[in-house]
Amino acid sequence: MQPGTHFAFGDHDEHGFVASFTSTMPAHLAHWYLERETFEPVPGEPGLFRLSEPERDGPRRVQQAVHDLRRQGYIVQADIRLDPARFPRPPRPVRPNGLMERRSRLAQAAAGATTQRRATPPTTSAPAARPVPPKPAYAPTVHPTASSSGRSR
Repeated sequence: MQPGTHFAFGDHDEHGFVASFTSTMPAHLAHWYLERETFEPVPGEPGLFRLSEPERDGPRRVQQAVHDLRRQGYIVQADIRLDPARFPRPPRPVRPNGLMERRSRLAQAAAGATTQRRATPPTTSAPAARPVPPKPAYAPTVHPTASSSGRSR
């Protein structure tokens, strides 16, 4: 194993896809990371974790775990067939999402004349206006207050 290795992944005869961590990694942190990658502790084997549901695309899930941990900055050792760095996957084909075609259809529909007939045009009425109160005929009187006249009561 390389010096400074944090995790090791491989095949086990009895437990399938397994992972373990070295003493350079705090146990509680390694446990947390491996559980997030769907590994579970093997009963009776301290420090050994097995992939849960290995029949459900196990090799790819282990490769993803190796990739994720390396991306976090950990040094990970993996068996040859489980190491994503040794077998780079071919790029996935890009499937069109149909967005451009949909926009094109919407633009054509908006530009074209409607095929629906209207019997009568919709009627609209002017919005109800609020009456403005009349202007008072007199000017309001301003009464001086005690504080403004300089006298105190």
